[in-house]
Amino acid sequence: MSRPGAPVPPGGPLPWRLARGASVEADGDVTFAVWAPRCASLAVRLFGAGGVTRAELPMQAGPAGVHTARAAAGVAAPGDDYAFVLPGVGTRPDPVSRLQPAGVHGPSRIVAPGAFAWSDAAWTGLPRGELVFYELHVGTFTPEGTFAGVARMLPHLRELGVTAVELMPVVAFPGDRNWGYDGVFPYAPHAAYGGPEALKALVDACHAQGLALFLDVVYNHLGPEGNYLGAYGPYFSDRYRTPWGDALNFDGPDSDEVRRYFVDNALHWLVEYHVDGLRLDAIHGIFDFGARHLLGEITEAFAAVAARLGRRAWLVAESDLNDPRVIRGPEAGGLGFDAQWSDDFHHALHAVLTGARRGYFRDFGRMADLAKAITAGFVYDGQHAPHRRRRHGAPAAADPGDRFVAFIQNHDQVANAYQGRRLAAAAGRDRQKVGAAILFSTPALPLLFQGEEYGEETPFDYFTSHGDPALVAAVRAGRHAEYLHLLEEGAGAEAWADPQEDSTFQRCKLRWYERDSPAGAETLAFYRALIALRRETPALANGRKDLCRADVDETARWLSVARGDPSGSAALTLANLGTAAAAIPVPDGAPAWRLALATRADLAIPSVVHAGDRLTLPPATAALFVGAQLSAGAARRPEDSPRS
Repeated sequence: MSRPGAPVPPGGPLPWRLARGASVEADGDVTFAVWAPRCASLAVRLFGAGGVTRAELPMQAGPAGVHTARAAAGVAAPGDDYAFVLPGVGTRPDPVSRLQPAGVHGPSRIVAPGAFAWSDAAWTGLPRGELVFYELHVGTFTPEGTFAGVARMLPHLRELGVTAVELMPVVAFPGDRNWGYDGVFPYAPHAAYGGPEALKALVDACHAQGLALFLDVVYNHLGPEGNYLGAYGPYFSDRYRTPWGDALNFDGPDSDEVRRYFVDNALHWLVEYHVDGLRLDAIHGIFDFGARHLLGEITEAFAAVAARLGRRAWLVAESDLNDPRVIRGPEAGGLGFDAQWSDDFHHALHAVLTGARRGYFRDFGRMADLAKAITAGFVYDGQHAPHRRRRHGAPAAADPGDRFVAFIQNHDQVANAYQGRRLAAAAGRDRQKVGAAILFSTPALPLLFQGEEYGEETPFDYFTSHGDPALVAAVRAGRHAEYLHLLEEGAGAEAWADPQEDSTFQRCKLRWYERDSPAGAETLAFYRALIALRRETPALANGRKDLCRADVDETARWLSVARGDPSGSAALTLANLGTAAAAIPVPDGAPAWRLALATRADLAIPSVVHAGDRLTLPPATAALFVGAQLSAGAARRPEDSPRS
C-alpha cells in the first residue's frame, strides 16, 4: 500500500527506470538490453521505411544472459522499428517492447518515455476509501473503441460520481478484438487502441477530471499467439499447470529475471504512465513456493516507488482463494495487497436475486450468505463448499471492508455466468437497482461495469481475433464447453456466441442512446443519487465492518443493513428480494431514520421511520435511510406512520 511522500520535483530524477528493452538516453543514443540466456549471440536489427533493414548491430553478452547494444543517435531514434536476431530462429520482437505497431508478430518500435507532456503535476491520487470503480473494455466502450474514445466519455463518468476508471487489459494482443487477457507484450499498449501516447493522454485527462485510472494486468500467463518469450529464456515451467498451459517460472532455475520482468512491469505503469493502481488478474494462477513470494515483492516495490513519487497508488488482487493473507501486510505473513475482488458478495447476491444455482452458484442461495458477505467479507471462510467438494477459505471478518471490491456485475460474471446477458436483461431493472442499493450499502469499495449505470442490455460475450486456425478451433471448443457447463436452466444452446466472429464483438459495443431513453435516464438518475448518497454519508463510505449490522429473513427474503460511523452518521437499507410484499422491522441505530432514496419513485414510503416500526415493501424494491435527530418527545406526523 502507498502513502504520498515527498514528491519528485518537476524535471528531477525518477525513482525508478526501466533497464530492459529499448531505452532512449539523455544524449539521444538508444540502448538495447534483453535477457536471452538461451542465445549464445544476439543482434538488433533496425528497419527503415517499408520494413527494409537499415542496420544490424551485434549485441554484447553480459552477466546472467543479458545482451546489450548501444546505437548512436544518428543510427536509432524514437519512432524507429527494430527486432532482435536470434541464431537459428530469425527475427523476434522485443519481450519488453513498448509498442507493436504492426501487431504481435511484427517488429517493435522505439518509444521515448519522457516525450509526453504531462499536465498532472498536482495530482497525488485518491485515498483508498474514496475509490468507486468503473470497469470498462476499451474496444466496446465507445463506437471508435480507442483510448481517445474513453477520454471523450470522462465527463459522463465524472457526473455519474465514480472516482476510478478501471481498464480491462490493454496490452498488445493478436488481431483487433480481444478481452485483453491474451496479451503477449505486457509493456506495450495495444496499437489499435492508440498506443502509448494515447494511453498517457487518457491518464492525464482522467487526472484533470479528478478521476484515478487503474489497469488490469495479467501476471499469471501470456496469450498463446505471438508469445515468443520461450525463444529467449526459461520464462515458463512445466512443474505447474494452469488453465492456460505451463505456468510462468517464478521459483525455478533461472527465475530471477522472470520475476524481474513482472516487477518491472508494475513499476513501468506506475512511473511511465502515471497510473493510480493495478488490478492483478487471477493471482491464484501464480505459483511461487520460494521464501519470498513474487506478489509480495511486487507490492513492496510498488508501494516504495509510489511513496517516492509522492502519490497514492493501490494494488488490487483477483483471488479465488478466500485467503485474507492476500490483503494483509508482510508483518502478518501477508502479500500486502490493498484490496481484493469479492466474488462471494456477487455470488451470494445473485443466487438470491436471480435464483441461479448452476456451477459455483450452488454454494450460495441463503439470505444468511448475503448478510455474511456484507459483514464478514468471505462467505466461505473455512467450511465445506459443496461445489468445490472441500473446505474453502479462512476468516476475514477482522479485515476492513475497504479491503474488498464488491460488484453486482463485471466482465467475467456477465459473460461466463449469464451467457453474455447483463443483470438488467437477466433479472430486470427493478432487481438490478435493488442489487445496486445493497452494493452501495456494504463496507466494501463498489465497482460498476460499463453501461450498468443506465441499465444497458446489450450483451457482453467473450471475443477474440486469433490468426492461427488451430488455435481458433481450440478456443471455440473450450469456450463452448465452458458455456454449456454454466448454461442457465431452461436456456438453449442456440444462444452460443462464437468468440471468433466479428458480430460477437460488434454486438457487445455499448448502445449509448439507451442512456437517453426514459428507462435509461431513470436508471442513470438513480445511480447518480446512490453514488452521491455514499459520498455524502460517512456511515456509507467508512469501510467499517465493525459498525455494520445485517439482518435477514430466509422465508420472506428481506435484508436490513444498518451502518454507523464514529461521527454519529448512520445509514439504513431495507430491501425485499422476495416475490411477495414483506414487512421489514426497522432496527435501532439512530433516533429516527429519514428516507433518502428508493429504487422506485412510486413507492409509498413514509419520510421518517423509527426503531420498532415495520416497513412493508413490495417485491424487488429497496429503500435507503439516513439517521435523523428528532427532539425528545417529538410527535409523529400522520404521514410519518409506516405502512404495516
